[in-house]
Amino acid sequence: MMKMISDGSTALKEVSTEGRNRVINESKKISRKDLKKVFWRSFAMEWAWNYERQAHMGFMFSMMPILRKLYDDDKEKLAKACSRHMEFFNTTPHLSTLILGISTAMEESNVNEKEFDDTSINGVKAALMGPLAGVGDSFFWGTLRIIATGVGTSLALKGNILGPILFFLIFNVPHVLLRYFCTFWGYYVGTDVLKKIQKSGLMDSLTYGAQVLGLMVIGAMTASMVIVNVPLSIGSGDSATKVQEILDGIMPGLLPLGLTFLLYWLLQKKVKFLYLLLGIAVLGIVGAFFGFLG
Repeated sequence: MMKMISDGSTALKEVSTEGRNRVINESKKISRKDLKKVFWRSFAMEWAWNYERQAHMGFMFSMMPILRKLYDDDKEKLAKACSRHMEFFNTTPHLSTLILGISTAMEESNVNEKEFDDTSINGVKAALMGPLAGVGDSFFWGTLRIIATGVGTSLALKGNILGPILFFLIFNVPHVLLRYFCTFWGYYVGTDVLKKIQKSGLMDSLTYGAQVLGLMVIGAMTASMVIVNVPLSIGSGDSATKVQEILDGIMPGLLPLGLTFLLYWLLQKKVKFLYLLLGIAVLGIVGAFFGFLG
């Protein structure tokens, strides 16, 4: 059943499909012009990078034209969408537009589908960040940059002006092209995939799986990136036992995990992130000076 409702320049279509209503607002349909705005803004992905949420402000800046168009008539939903995209985000910036395109498709579905679960948007983002970072970092930072540097350096050492020019072109032309096309691939592929997922009822499973994957990534980051070492020893001479070995015998990574839980607890108590950073810095300096941290 299809019913057309005309109100000025805004056209709404209400469709009943398999017992679920979908409202399509033609004035809020994302266009290629809107996606191009996302592409150009995506270059700011690393300009506001920080240690707390990393590239989240660049992601939010890239999504802003989309959110303003979709939620222009509901400031509360606009604020909620802005808050949603200010969550932690980090992946290879050259491939970030693929996630931006998919997020655009999901935000559009959120506006047009009454039963759309908006929490799945961040779930899909979290699920894609790690895999794309693994592929992107290996290709762009580990391969393409080295090739471009080798070509550019060999010419520059001979005094050839083409050295820096070729380095710039070899590294940036593929990156810009891929960034551009990924914006549209993410949107169009994302729209089709989302329709199939929603019809099959897999969205809840996908969201749950993304949450589990996100927790696994956080756990791996805690073990590999949080380093706390106690250089103290019990006893003297050859019979001395290092305190760190005792702690590792109880559970490897016990101190990093404890520090992570402590910081999480303090954040839950609304302690400002800046104070925590300063506290860690002071603790590290004092601990290294007196020798109980190394």
